[in-house]
Amino acid sequence: MRVASDALVRALADGEPHSGADLAREFDVTRAAISKAMRKLASWDLDASAQRGVGYRLARPIDLHDSRALRRALAPRTVGRISRLEVLWEVDSTNRHLLASPPPPAGELAVCLAEFQRAGRGRRGRRWRAPLGSGLCLSVAWQFATAPRDLAALTLAVGVVARRAVAEVAGLEVALKWPNDLALDERKLGGILLELAAEAQGRCHVVAGVGINVSLPPASLATLSDWPRGAIDLATAKRGAPPPRSRLAARLIDGLADLFAAYAESGFAPYSAEWRAADFLNGRRVQLDDSAVSATGIARGIDGDGALLIETAGGARRRVLSGDVSVRST
Repeated sequence: MRVASDALVRALADGEPHSGADLAREFDVTRAAISKAMRKLASWDLDASAQRGVGYRLARPIDLHDSRALRRALAPRTVGRISRLEVLWEVDSTNRHLLASPPPPAGELAVCLAEFQRAGRGRRGRRWRAPLGSGLCLSVAWQFATAPRDLAALTLAVGVVARRAVAEVAGLEVALKWPNDLALDERKLGGILLELAAEAQGRCHVVAGVGINVSLPPASLATLSDWPRGAIDLATAKRGAPPPRSRLAARLIDGLADLFAAYAESGFAPYSAEWRAADFLNGRRVQLDDSAVSATGIARGIDGDGALLIETAGGARRRVLSGDVSVRST
């Protein structure tokens, strides 16, 4: 007899000690089987311990997703738009999973969440890995009949949706760093990865991934960002009381469903003013680096297409469509 390691994590999710004997009875296995199942937890970056006379425990509680609670938390209009909602335990990345799946029918949203990503990534293939259950790993897929006119600004619109979700659920005002980062207290809170898959007859299959740091161990948080002040999670910002991940996911899915349903007609316009108000870079001295050129100047917001404007030393304004932008000391 064996016990599934994911079932064992659910039993230990409260962070309290559980004796090997009690766990063995619960799963109707031997204590040796419990010990064997515990070894898998390290591959999910979980800090677990076994203490004689006390039992097994996780170093910190985990707020695991509940697919039924998530569905109940969604707005009725969103439920009607979802063709597929998957809550996975482990996956290489939620974006890759949806890109490899058939696109959803026109006008419907496919959603994928995961407790753990083996190969989570951001822009330019950067690695993003958080212990199981500690972050929000969510992707949605949508199929446009044709590429929308404001496709280049869609990442920025997704950022506004994520900002609204955090504000509603956690009461925090998040800044948006062009083109795809969420910032809080000068630190990175999360990121967005938008990917496209060409479809027949001009259709446009879009997958938008959102990763948000919710409640990470300090050691893991320290490795997630090369920003000068590093990364932050919602648990730190809320003094140890982060919002439920399923509630945050529901509000994010609601906003993304509304965004994609209207974007072909409305474009970026309904999100433009809010993005500008939350612009992390505006007025700061920045460094642009991409594969072809490097430049330094003052960030002067975005244009109507979502391109970043950088004022160079001579006073000219440069329009930036892609590249890495970092804040420079004055």
